Amino acid sequence: MRWQGGRFVPAAGSEGRDKTMAWSILQAHNTSGSMDRLAVRFDAMASHDITYVGIIQTARASGMTEFPLPYVLTNCHNSLCAVGGTINEDDHVFGLSAAKKYGGEFVPAHQAVIHSYMRERYAAPGRMILGSDSHTRYGAYGTMAIGEGGPELARQLLCKTYDIAYPKVIAVYLTGAPRPGVGPQDVALALIGATFKEGVVKNAVMEFFGPGVASLAMDYRSGIDVMTTETACLSSVWSTDDTVKEHLEILGRGDQFKAMAPGDGACYDGLIEVDLSAVEPMIALPFHPSNAYTIREFKANMADLLHQVDVDAAEQLSVKGAPSLTKKIVDGRFHVDQGVIAGCSGGTYQNLVRAAEILGSHPIGSGEFWLSCYPGSMPAMQELTKRGYISTLMTAGASIRSCFCGPCFGAGDVPANGGFSIRHSTRNFPNREGSKPTDGQISYVALMDARSIAATALNGGVLTAADELPSVPADPPREPYHYDDSSYRARVYYGVGRPAPKEELVFGPNIADWPQQIALPEDLLLTVCSAIYDPVTTTDELIPSGETSSYRSNPIKLSDFALSRKDPQYVPRAKAVLAEERKRRAGEPTEALAGFDPVKTGLGSLVMALRPGDGSAREQAASCQRVLGGCANLAQEYATKRYRSNVVNWGMLPFIVDDLADKNIQPGDRLYLPGIRALLEGEGEELTATLFQGDAQSPLTVKLPGLTREERDIILAGCLINYYAE
Repeated sequence: MRWQGGRFVPAAGSEGRDKTMAWSILQAHNTSGSMDRLAVRFDAMASHDITYVGIIQTARASGMTEFPLPYVLTNCHNSLCAVGGTINEDDHVFGLSAAKKYGGEFVPAHQAVIHSYMRERYAAPGRMILGSDSHTRYGAYGTMAIGEGGPELARQLLCKTYDIAYPKVIAVYLTGAPRPGVGPQDVALALIGATFKEGVVKNAVMEFFGPGVASLAMDYRSGIDVMTTETACLSSVWSTDDTVKEHLEILGRGDQFKAMAPGDGACYDGLIEVDLSAVEPMIALPFHPSNAYTIREFKANMADLLHQVDVDAAEQLSVKGAPSLTKKIVDGRFHVDQGVIAGCSGGTYQNLVRAAEILGSHPIGSGEFWLSCYPGSMPAMQELTKRGYISTLMTAGASIRSCFCGPCFGAGDVPANGGFSIRHSTRNFPNREGSKPTDGQISYVALMDARSIAATALNGGVLTAADELPSVPADPPREPYHYDDSSYRARVYYGVGRPAPKEELVFGPNIADWPQQIALPEDLLLTVCSAIYDPVTTTDELIPSGETSSYRSNPIKLSDFALSRKDPQYVPRAKAVLAEERKRRAGEPTEALAGFDPVKTGLGSLVMALRPGDGSAREQAASCQRVLGGCANLAQEYATKRYRSNVVNWGMLPFIVDDLADKNIQPGDRLYLPGIRALLEGEGEELTATLFQGDAQSPLTVKLPGLTREERDIILAGCLINYYAE
């Protein structure tokens, strides 16, 4: 794999930029009249049951009366109702009532993973789809799909636009064909490992084409494509060919096909060349998909690499004295405890076919190792059943589960304490497998491809690359498949374009409105309530996944979990500041404002993190801070555009501070921002603040680069809901 930055860099507005597939799709959906500053309207949207309640509540509070575009509400995250009493199913009942009232499409729990459903029903060449899940990627179908926080979906429901500067476009040129035993996750992990740490595709569109595309079946392409999220890119799009055409015909949507490819003379902001025949089976060690190695390299350096995981666990999870993973090396072989093939990346038809073919009827054994398989949709499960693959997997001892995303975020198949799980899923962030290090629990997830997971299962849990087997089935460029959507027709509510305003929304006791936020004061005095010096801070660390997702429809209850695994003192610190701010608003004296004008100066909290926002699109990573009185983030840079957008849409200031790591900012420090409202009312982009650290004080330059007029007005109003109310 070879990265060549700037190989085809055009001058601004020069010929060639308009020959890319990305340009043609964005131009067709842009309403601004300028390709430099886009105002995009999407063809369809999708949300799951962690996010759709908040989105609909936001849009409803801002005046929405019906869904103005196809909006699909799936139920693949909060599907298990064992946590939180009735509140998960209460959200599902609310979602169905909203689909009826506003005219949407409702997919009941266990029917499909959100992205499997959108591939089958909506993705097609030239389209744009917006989703409230970071893995909203349908590029293999020629669709440019983007995962964003809930407020951006609320904007579309209010007939507003998605506003961004024209992004970089990076060419990904594929040659060759994968070796037998090398799957889409292997290609994806190699690509992530080569790009993420250097940020070479951050907030860019990755455009896939080249002779290697023809060697890949649709599921294979989608398996690579969905993982592009982990490179921190904005979106992706692939050239389309007869494979796409035939697949759309199988799905009953052949009329939606059109051929797409870069035009002659297309210019790009960089080039990544991938020789598919050179990719080997891969493993991404905890705690990030970019921590990627070939399995061959891992086996040659197991002790050193596992020792580094031990070190990372102690530093990132604050776990001291956990059993070393090196103890899982026995007689030179590494033993794992669990395998999982699941979700939008792993649970595809082709992956489970290959896993079944590799396992055959060979039992995985009655030892510690166990294997779970989650098909991504009911049509895929029906076809796997009809062709006997489900029976094969079950005969081998695999547990077959429903269409559910839980293993990707810690709500299913949580390993035992000290356990090591290998998963064909999307992420292996800290705690993503569901453990609770603060309670003395710790377990680990490594990402691998379904083929190597099956090979490992075949060997009773001894880590094995699929290409180590004496023989391994190859992946054909066209996987035989018959699509039967009878399960959808029996259960899905199809209400797009048919709103019923007289229908009543059904509210469960946990569904709550967003608490009211106030407009930005003239000056701010902010207290640092958490300071995180990790190289990257994920949204999982800002608001944990797993069982906390049951409270996503109750902003106040959910806020109690903010940074709970990363910095358990954050919530009490922030609440103490919020209590003083409430005194100020009530006209009561507060010592926190001694020496400051209480009429002009508002109190609030802030989170300092060097590079916050990698990972999930969940808006709650920002909204929980706001509910607790948060007014700003301090960062050297933001890991993703979507997290910065969430910060802005919830009325917080997305500050940038140069050389932030050298400032030694700690919890309890305070930052005074005189004239902050005037700065946003004008066009200024930086302010000299005063940093109070104990008895010392010093100037600190905070920057707000690239804030648009609308973003300024949202922050001035206090949040997006207030902005629309005005």
